[in-house]
Amino acid sequence: MRAMKLFNLNDPGWGRGNQNQNDDPRGKPDQSSGPPDLDEVWRDFSKRLNGLFGRRGGGRGPRPPSGGGMPSLPGPSPRFLLLLIVAAVLLWLASGFMIVQEGQVSVVTRFGQYVKTLNPGLQWRLPYPIEASQPVNISQLRTFEVGFRGSSRNKVLSESLMLTNDENIVDVQFVVQYRLLPDGAPAYLFNTSQPDESVRQAAETAMREIVGRKPMDFVLYSGRTEVASEVQALAQSILDRYETGIQISTVAIQNVQPPEQVQAAFDDAVKAGQDRERQINEGNAYASKVLPEAEGQAARMIQESEGYSAKVIGQAQGDTSRFDSIAVEYAKAPGVTRERLYLETMQDILSDSAKVMIDAPVGNNMLYLPLDKIMGQAAQAAGGSPGSRDTGSSGGSAPAAAGSAQAAQGQSGSGRAPQRGVPSGLDSLMTSPYSN
Repeated sequence: MRAMKLFNLNDPGWGRGNQNQNDDPRGKPDQSSGPPDLDEVWRDFSKRLNGLFGRRGGGRGPRPPSGGGMPSLPGPSPRFLLLLIVAAVLLWLASGFMIVQEGQVSVVTRFGQYVKTLNPGLQWRLPYPIEASQPVNISQLRTFEVGFRGSSRNKVLSESLMLTNDENIVDVQFVVQYRLLPDGAPAYLFNTSQPDESVRQAAETAMREIVGRKPMDFVLYSGRTEVASEVQALAQSILDRYETGIQISTVAIQNVQPPEQVQAAFDDAVKAGQDRERQINEGNAYASKVLPEAEGQAARMIQESEGYSAKVIGQAQGDTSRFDSIAVEYAKAPGVTRERLYLETMQDILSDSAKVMIDAPVGNNMLYLPLDKIMGQAAQAAGGSPGSRDTGSSGGSAPAAAGSAQAAQGQSGSGRAPQRGVPSGLDSLMTSPYSN
């Protein structure tokens, strides 16, 4: 078996063919089993590069420089440079595509000057450095606090202490919420250097101005909602004047109280105010109770007076009409009418009297009749047993009344009519008053 000759990798003649070998062919190594020739590898690589650049390589190609250095690469062709330029331009133009997220807009500037605003979706602009874009979130609701941070206990007195119209100091803590207008992104970015800080200063300025116009009690109790609405309107007008592109959504007053140094005295004042309100409410309740009663009584008295007036007027009108009718009858028969009026008048006068005075036809003496007793005895006699008991007690009064009645009947039977207005049983007495 023939021994194989080993090659040293440090041999400078390794890989250079037969330059460092002996002329004896038996000492040459087998090239098929050894490492590849670097010259052949370089020539093959050069041919491939020439074919890529459009050259047609002839011969064995460029020889590596003497001294073992790397051979120089062939220069690029114009066609390859053109392809590189076109690819670079396409990549540069493709870098202008961008996706604007929902709820955002992209503000495009060309060499630093505002050009347009891109809406959400797939958009394109000229690539950098010609145009640049900056995304702005217009749907975000931004919030900041004035007078406190996080909790009402973490006060910022430099922001919360404010002077009212009646020269009192109140501690006002409020929250402001705002967002950008749909077309306010450019103004938000370029019109003010610190737009969020501008909103804070505008809100605090508006709150101090509105509180300075109101009294302390109004700010503390009944006027919180009104103060918040006025502050929102005033702060919005300030932001619109500076064209910030910001819209204030809400101004909410979280806490309003006097300073801690005067809290005790203020509590006493609040209690006194509550007592005053309670007394006022009690007075209003009493007035609500008394006034309707007084109004009812006044209405009743008015109605009674109107009824009395109608009664008197009606009665007067009736008397007038009756007098007119009597006057007509009097003109026809004066004597008869005069006597009839006289009798009716005396009947009206004596109807409520228990005693009767009868004028005798002769003489000047007046006859007194105990008419009340006579009438009472007649009623007892008509009533039965009760009348019998009364008769026993009154003695001979009943027989006398009976005799008087019979006498009256006898007189009436003789053809004389009893006088008008006098009981018929007493007609005999009126005819002969001295018969008894």
